[in-house]
Amino acid sequence: MKNQVLISGATGNLGKDVVKKLNELGYGMHINVRESKSAAYSDVENVTSYVADLADANQSNEFVKKAIENAGSIGAGIFLAGGFAPGKLADTSNSDIEKMITKNFFTAFNLVKPLKAHFEAQGGGQFIFIGARPALIAEQGAGSFAYALSKSLIFQLAEMINAEGKSKNITAYVIVPSIIDTPDNREAMPDADFSKWIPGSDMAEGIAFVLSDTGKKMRQTVIKLYNNA
Repeated sequence: MKNQVLISGATGNLGKDVVKKLNELGYGMHINVRESKSAAYSDVENVTSYVADLADANQSNEFVKKAIENAGSIGAGIFLAGGFAPGKLADTSNSDIEKMITKNFFTAFNLVKPLKAHFEAQGGGQFIFIGARPALIAEQGAGSFAYALSKSLIFQLAEMINAEGKSKNITAYVIVPSIIDTPDNREAMPDADFSKWIPGSDMAEGIAFVLSDTGKKMRQTVIKLYNNA
């Protein structure tokens, strides 16, 4: 079996494509699930599930600890958990910002801390995050202020991981889609040209490449998958 990886948000639309791709490649996957989805991927031999709320630092720590115990060594963390909310700056409350930061930043940060310690102890590892174009282009983020703000923290987190991990063989990447082709996005934008979007399977291919022997040699933090959108 190839490297063992830890994945958050594996039961979401993108998560299903990523699990499918990495399962085909023989990766061992350790995923967090909600209590109601504890049976997710129970029929997939390469997937081990752990009930954990990633907004809770203690549960996140326990998830990473158990995953390492079962795997022996985790080679990468793939962070897919998150959420979206519209709203311009004038309509955004403190609570709106807190919710988005919890969903899009703390669900990753709470895993990064214990996983980074593991990577340091074993001599290296990879972090793979999902970014958002509105966090890079202010004009696009204006209509989803809290979301764009929370996602901007992911880019900063990756940069800081790379700065600190340079001498430790620890690398971080942010894969940035334009719009991922999911049922939810199609429902929200029914008149859009879906052919210009990024299929979840292409996102999964991108993640698989970053995990590959060639991908591990890359030192470019931001990887843009925009297609024609």
